[in-house]
Amino acid sequence: MSAIQSDTGSTPYTALQRGPLARPGEFIARLRADRALLRRVLMIGGVAIVATVALVMWLFGGRYVSTDDAYVQAAKLMVSTDVSGLVQDVEVKEGQYVKKGDVLFRLDTQPFRIAVQNAKAQLDQTALQIDAMKQDYQRMQANIRSQKAQVELAQRNYDRYARLLQANAISESTYDTARLTLSSAGDQLAALQHAADQQLAMLGGNPDAPTREQPQYLEAQARLNEAQRQLEHSVVRAPFSGVVAEVDSLQPGTLVISAMSAFSTTSAVGLVATHDTWVEAHFKETDLTHVHQGDPVTFTVDTYPGCTWYGHVGSVSASTGSAFSVLPAENASGNWVKVVQRIPVKIAIDRSSCDRELRLGMSAIASVDTGHRRWYRMLFGG
Repeated sequence: MSAIQSDTGSTPYTALQRGPLARPGEFIARLRADRALLRRVLMIGGVAIVATVALVMWLFGGRYVSTDDAYVQAAKLMVSTDVSGLVQDVEVKEGQYVKKGDVLFRLDTQPFRIAVQNAKAQLDQTALQIDAMKQDYQRMQANIRSQKAQVELAQRNYDRYARLLQANAISESTYDTARLTLSSAGDQLAALQHAADQQLAMLGGNPDAPTREQPQYLEAQARLNEAQRQLEHSVVRAPFSGVVAEVDSLQPGTLVISAMSAFSTTSAVGLVATHDTWVEAHFKETDLTHVHQGDPVTFTVDTYPGCTWYGHVGSVSASTGSAFSVLPAENASGNWVKVVQRIPVKIAIDRSSCDRELRLGMSAIASVDTGHRRWYRMLFGG
């Protein structure tokens, strides 16, 4: 009997009868109450923890805004010419670096040289014509002076015959002849004066002006200048330093049509600047509340993992990306759905953590540090 007694003097059976199992209903009810309390504690505590974490994230968030809708941009141009002609030589290759003023391609210059020679000949011919007009004007002035003398003589004869007619010393036919002679001399003088005035007008109103200042000479000089300009533009040079692209579309023998004539560039060489590079990021309009010009920016490029570029906000576009689209959105219909617009932001590049070359069109991920702190504003009202 003493072998099965415990230290307290009770048997295990007696202990079980005195423990929780002695009242199983009460034990189960207590256990269920504890579980409900634990459930309520966990539910309330979980909600409180989530709310606290969300509040902390909200208070300390909002400083950085980012987007992956960003691409590397650079000054680019399809270099062509405003004159038409056949391509004679292509001086560059795809991917070649050129400096400002380097020759990209040349057109056949023979037609332009012929045009220059023709314009020079026309200019010399115009100078000779102006000199001849000046001499002709001087001749007209001499004829006018001579005709004036004839008019004066006819006037004196007319006056004399008029007095003789009054004295019945001559016949009326003689008087009529003198009157007609005076009238004819006057008409001829008027015709000579009219021709001289026309000649003077063709000389610009000043017959003594130098030949180079006459309107006809200036017109011929302008045609020569235009011919010379077209000759110079038959050699196409790089307007800025950069890397050449799209060269394969231009080969010797290709007919280049003037963009001014065709209203479009038919043949050209692409040129991408290497010194003028930036990132164009399209942020949601709701993310630009606190973005200002000059805010620091960091961005990465998909091509170079591990490299980071640093820059700043150069400018924020005055319009959304769709404002100047060819087919803008139509919002007048009854089933209109609001869509968050995106606004282009130009990011100027300051430096990078690695020496890698950025190329036009590369995808980037940009993050702007707006400096906006919600907790600071809530506490200090700044």
